[in-house]
Amino acid sequence: MKISTKGRYGLTIMIELGKKYGEGPISLKSIAKTHNLSEHYLEQLAGPLRNAGLVKSVRGAYGGYILANEPAKITAGDIIRVLEGPISPVEGIEEEEPAKRNLWMKVRDAVKEVLDSTTIEDLANYEEDGTETPYMFYI
Repeated sequence: MKISTKGRYGLTIMIELGKKYGEGPISLKSIAKTHNLSEHYLEQLAGPLRNAGLVKSVRGAYGGYILANEPAKITAGDIIRVLEGPISPVEGIEEEEPAKRNLWMKVRDAVKEVLDSTTIEDLANYEEDGTETPYMFYI
């Protein structure tokens, strides 16, 4: 499974909204400017996020978007499923021979576990203070 710009930029929108949670609506224009992204493309992603109940739009001069729920209750998996579809490393797992099917199911389950256990709050906090310990490899 390859995450496209839809999933990546959708996460960007949600992380920015998570950082500003409780402070009022955030415009897609400001998110686009901060991350040097296309505002038009972000608008295309906001529709499915709104339809899925992950964000709410606020109209008016000071309008924009807000999270529909607390950042701790929205996972990366929620966003990726809305924008990318089902999480699966390969298509047609059911038709694979048992050994390969088992491998692909393990890969799928591992990816789901990471995405479903990572919240917008986790990502927003990581972005802000970088508290997560980086991996260290020794040779």
